[in-house]
Amino acid sequence: MNAAQAVDALLARIGPAWGDDIRTHRDQVLEAYAPLLEATAAAGPACTRNLAYGPDPRHVLDLYRDAAFAGPLPVVVFMHGGAYVRGDKDIAPRVYANVPTWFARQGYLGVNLEYRLAPGAPYPGGAEDLGRALAWMRTNIAAHGGDPERMFVIGHSAGGTHVAHHALDPQLPYRGEGLRAAAILSGRLRADALPANPNAAGVRAYFGNDESRYEALSPVSMATPTAIPLFVAIAEYENPLLDVYGAEFFHRLRACGHRANQFLMLPRHNHMSIMAHFDTGEDFLGRQLCGFFARHGAAA
Repeated sequence: MNAAQAVDALLARIGPAWGDDIRTHRDQVLEAYAPLLEATAAAGPACTRNLAYGPDPRHVLDLYRDAAFAGPLPVVVFMHGGAYVRGDKDIAPRVYANVPTWFARQGYLGVNLEYRLAPGAPYPGGAEDLGRALAWMRTNIAAHGGDPERMFVIGHSAGGTHVAHHALDPQLPYRGEGLRAAAILSGRLRADALPANPNAAGVRAYFGNDESRYEALSPVSMATPTAIPLFVAIAEYENPLLDVYGAEFFHRLRACGHRANQFLMLPRHNHMSIMAHFDTGEDFLGRQLCGFFARHGAAA
């Protein structure tokens, strides 16, 4: 069995049981994808690591650029997850670098973003850091070959919350400023501390212990017809309720009159593999994202 076949067998085996032991299954996914990602690493685009965009040690980002493409290039920023309290732009040797790497191969300037975590940076700290990074890029990204007028962002899991808040939160001053469009993949779009939520402690650390505020602070409650274009994707096998919240979010966007959106459920995949598969030769989701971004300004 080769590495690709091993991944397929693992996804089929753990998919229906994903929620029973998320951390073990996550580690198995990362281990299974490692050989596929290592095989593409040698021909990867150039990386400039740990550029500071703010004063905190976690205010850093990595840039990925393929020399085959002349600038200025559209910019795709990736914002990782981690239940608000953990996570890193380099959760594994090639994950999550695989995401901006793949987009660099498609002619984008790929950005891998680090940001502050709860409890030190509670709501709306993640969205504030995204806004801070985008402000830095508007001033500095041209010097690295990027086009500050064509910037897009992808958020995964808790990173999806931060992206949604940046795009929608009426309590924040910028409401999508600096972005042409955004994608939310397996995002937590409703704050909850339900018994079924394995990351309830992380939700409390970020949103606080007053659960009466969770509804108002949830992105599903912030849908507006004037939001920037939004792409929403879920995996077939998600952390409990994230698939429900993703579908609910898309429904609320459509119901309020927001039409610049797209929804996708990615078959076979789980909450981790929806990101780990980038740059392994499987590119259906990536092509969908590129098409969405192209429709909303990525094409020169």
